[in-house]
Amino acid sequence: MTAGPAPDPAPDPAPLAASPAATAAEGLRFAFGTLTVLRVHVGRWDRPAARAGMLWAPPVGLVVGLCAAAAGGLLLLLGSGPLPAAVASAAVPAALTRGLHLDGLADTADGLGSGKPAEDALRIMKQSDIGPFGVLTLVLVLLAQVAVLAELYGESWTRGAVAAALAGLTSRAAMTLACRDGVPPARPGGLGAAVAGVVPVRTAWALAALAVAVCAACGTAFGAPDAVRCAAAAVLALAAAELLLRRCRRRLGGVTGDVFGALCETAATTALLVLTLG
Repeated sequence: MTAGPAPDPAPDPAPLAASPAATAAEGLRFAFGTLTVLRVHVGRWDRPAARAGMLWAPPVGLVVGLCAAAAGGLLLLLGSGPLPAAVASAAVPAALTRGLHLDGLADTADGLGSGKPAEDALRIMKQSDIGPFGVLTLVLVLLAQVAVLAELYGESWTRGAVAAALAGLTSRAAMTLACRDGVPPARPGGLGAAVAGVVPVRTAWALAALAVAVCAACGTAFGAPDAVRCAAAAVLALAAAELLLRRCRRRLGGVTGDVFGALCETAATTALLVLTLG
């Protein structure tokens, strides 16, 4: 899950009450410092900072999505076709996270696909290599993302741009939702354990609902049917991530940094696919 450029220590797993609450600025720095490669000074690495940071995850995802939309739009402006623009829009989020969310997706696919007990599956996920389940999942997910974006860019730049931004926002909202209280870590240590359970349940669901509302508002630029479609894309993306989260909790006992990456990519891909329906 970590994408920051510096090898900073993982957040202190002490209880939230053990440290003073983090400010909004500290949370924003935590979010950008851990969810992107942008060089942001993260002064606090305790659980209150992690809590504040994960509340900022959806806006950070929106920024990533807007950067992806800008890359696709720039290629179209330079005379490129929809396919190269789609590749650029799919590549930007990977570049801004050093591909760690995709790596988490591949590792999670290998762990779940192994069919082994939780301890062995977690060991497989921690290995540096990628197995056949991970490779196949990566190929299919990236193909789906590029295919959808190419279709939407073929209709208009604005449709492709909205899709890229919506995918970025919704995918990080899924991560915030997975950080809600009651979702345990699968193993001690690491950033996945440090952010597990830091967001109050009501706050997590409220932010998810807000993300859906923002997506619907973006769709109104194309008319009421598209507003409904964008809202449905966000809802179904969060639902797909929630199903994967529940699967990981049953099979692995909780969440890890890899699981958070898998949830992010699953939500993004689902949102994009739904936008092509109807």
